Amino acid sequence: MAKSDFPKSVHIKEEGPREGFQFEKGHIPTERKIELIDALSKTGLKTIQIVSFVHPKLVPGQADAEAVVAGITPEPGVTYAGLWLNERGYERAIAAGRVDLNGGLNHSTSEKFLKRNQNRTMDEQTGRQHVLCEMYKGAGAGLDRATLMGTFGCNFEGDVPVERVVELVKLMLDIAAEHKLEVPRVQLADTMAWATPLMIKRVVGALQDRFPDQTLALHLHDTRGMGIANAYAGIEMGVEHFDGSVAGLGGCPFAGHTGAAGNVCTEDLVFMFHEMGIDTGIDLEALIECARLAEDIVGHPLPGSVMKGRSLKHLREKIGQPA
Repeated sequence: MAKSDFPKSVHIKEEGPREGFQFEKGHIPTERKIELIDALSKTGLKTIQIVSFVHPKLVPGQADAEAVVAGITPEPGVTYAGLWLNERGYERAIAAGRVDLNGGLNHSTSEKFLKRNQNRTMDEQTGRQHVLCEMYKGAGAGLDRATLMGTFGCNFEGDVPVERVVELVKLMLDIAAEHKLEVPRVQLADTMAWATPLMIKRVVGALQDRFPDQTLALHLHDTRGMGIANAYAGIEMGVEHFDGSVAGLGGCPFAGHTGAAGNVCTEDLVFMFHEMGIDTGIDLEALIECARLAEDIVGHPLPGSVMKGRSLKHLREKIGQPA
């Protein structure tokens, strides 16, 4: 059942610089990536995922990860995050500095997707999570999430039973507990954009019933235009943590989409939340300017809506209505 009261505030993690630039087919100059990250840092966003430490032959758009990290101007109070999928990636993150070394566990509902994305079987992926836990502990760090990819469905295996989602979340929580690590939040990733509002409610509800004290987060894609509707369904269920991508940048390069595969747009999320009276701590007008900057950087139209239609602030001001 949906919760009767919306949260008073939500936390939005910005992933555009990482997920967006890794998805772009053309070359993005390092200095322009830095330009966007520095602009985003001044919007009130508290967490920005800026790079992936992955093999440059597999994800050429992140080949300059170290140079990007070295070039940013860190803003006080902002956490800069990176993504890595193995020990080598984490070693690069440590060497780069400036990025948060608290890491994540990750698993997949789909072995076929896992083979495409990380070239591993389900058992191999499970074993790798134990290695990651010890790696984080050895660096004096901990966990900041456990992510389940393909939570709501898979382009290669189809619908995902809710029971499988619950089992895999339990598996990751058990692995963390075995290594005496806490999982601050479980991130449900709609990697291949199968989620609908009803499925969001079913999955989130099942996890809330099974793990009532566990914080949940939603990582949503907008391939079929369901991103905002799915976020609304999450809010109705009391979810307070969301990932977004400025201007709708990005997508998963291994998801097998034939069309656009962008992430849910950050400024569209912020607009909806603010209109609902939910605080994000983010300056929407500044974020809209970042969205326009992102579109200029990639050199083609991006799917964000509020960047085109603007917020309602200027219309309210025009008719003399309080903001």
